[in-house]
Amino acid sequence: MGSGGIYNYIRHPEELSLLKKPRDPTKKKKKKLDDQSEDEALELEGPLITPGSGTDVLYIGPLKGSIYSSPGLYSKTMTPTYDAHDGSPLSPTSAWFGDSALSEGNPGILAVSQPVTSPEILAKLFKPQALLDKAKINQGWLDSSRSLMEQDVKENEALLLRFKYYSFFDLNPKYDAIRINQLYEQAKWAILLEEIECTEEEMMMFAALQYHINKLSIMTSENHLNNSDKEVDEVDAALSDLEITLEGGKTSTILGDITSIPELADYIKVFKPKKLTLKGYKQYWCTFKDTSISCYKSKEESSGTPAHQMNLRVAEGMNEIWLRCDNEKQYAHWMAACRLASKGKTMADSSYNLEVQNILSFLKMQHLNPDPQLIPEQITTDINPECLVSPRYLKKYKNKQITARILEAHQNVAQMSLIEAKMRFIQAWQSLPEFGITHFMARFQGGKKEDLIGITYNRLIRMDASTGDAIKTWRFSNMKQWNVNWEIKMVTVEFADEVRLSFICTEVDCKVVHEFIGGYIFLSTRAKDQNESLDEEMFYKLTSGWV
Repeated sequence: MGSGGIYNYIRHPEELSLLKKPRDPTKKKKKKLDDQSEDEALELEGPLITPGSGTDVLYIGPLKGSIYSSPGLYSKTMTPTYDAHDGSPLSPTSAWFGDSALSEGNPGILAVSQPVTSPEILAKLFKPQALLDKAKINQGWLDSSRSLMEQDVKENEALLLRFKYYSFFDLNPKYDAIRINQLYEQAKWAILLEEIECTEEEMMMFAALQYHINKLSIMTSENHLNNSDKEVDEVDAALSDLEITLEGGKTSTILGDITSIPELADYIKVFKPKKLTLKGYKQYWCTFKDTSISCYKSKEESSGTPAHQMNLRVAEGMNEIWLRCDNEKQYAHWMAACRLASKGKTMADSSYNLEVQNILSFLKMQHLNPDPQLIPEQITTDINPECLVSPRYLKKYKNKQITARILEAHQNVAQMSLIEAKMRFIQAWQSLPEFGITHFMARFQGGKKEDLIGITYNRLIRMDASTGDAIKTWRFSNMKQWNVNWEIKMVTVEFADEVRLSFICTEVDCKVVHEFIGGYIFLSTRAKDQNESLDEEMFYKLTSGWV
């Protein structure tokens, strides 16, 4: 069984990998009947890979009997062309698909979102209760350099196809309808299963977007697909700029030469949290230059020595400082500057203004409508909050209250097209503080207890296993080399200034961690002006190791 076929339908397949189904460690072994029931539930949880009986195909199938159930067979040798209507790849022949809707030249079925139809389905799926549970999920990543048989994958064992690396390059609505939908599904389930934290207001915004996407997906019949070319044209200008926030490309806007780096200067309330303190926020005159924030007691003293100074390019989260803004506009400008600075970029970067606008848009979607419209009773009965909101908030409010809040939030997104709503959902997911961190249990050299190692697209984070607090961070940009002692399963990373980091993975093969580091290093070398073809030799050189 090979997984090459589905990769022909998703650009940048290097971002994807296979994951074994997570099992709830708190539950005892289930009976065969329960396992079958769980497998049916998992068919709704994004893309599902089911190995066939020795044939070189993949089965992609949503819930059997649903309006989306069109299983298709994918060959590793397909070379698709892209449908100008919705960005879905079209096969040059239908022979690979057998008797399915895909044989009619409609692989766009993979771009159709599947609504959660039953709370029971959500209840059957594993929900991590702590960071340790999240680390257990990541034990299931398969080795991309070894066959499924070598990794003891059984016949008819279900595997999950997931975006392994949280670095989504050149996401384009014209060509990536399937890729965008799969990202949306992964984001949706991460929020519903509480794999990532979000605030109450953010949850209602996600629920409203999900409700809107569900409505439009049901309407996405042949008539909607036939008109999708017009839809893409209408939102193309907005989405082309939105793309760059999804791991930054270049905007279509032609900017004039910037001879000086922009700066921010304003009164900001500053707070340094400590375990035992009664002090609150204190107002400072703050300036943001290059990648540094300087705080002065007053505007008049800004030419002297600052009371506090932070360089965000090298700030690694151990000294926490809170900044409170007076309004959304101020927040958007300072937050955008902070995000760019953490990546080593300044406000002179072409993505700054767009980042500001996206933050403002994100905040606008959470606004309470001052003049809420009267919602017909028929519409309220169409909403099942148990399928749109995570269990934490279901316990806090009654269904009727949640429904009212979802419908109120929906008024802020009701005019969005289907593809724009999915892009906004993905963008909001990426804006969450915990986004993009993959956790593993590890014992660091010289340490007396187990800690967490968090891996992101640009850094390694040592974290307290009980609280999740960052203890120390190391950036890939300062890394000289890394290697693995396969005998004792120790990963060693060497950084500039003779800093050396060594740790043993306690609950996962160190090959998984090695592959994450190498994979992110490979992804960081991608550029829009490069050839679209994947440099497989370089990818495997960085990720395979010496096993």
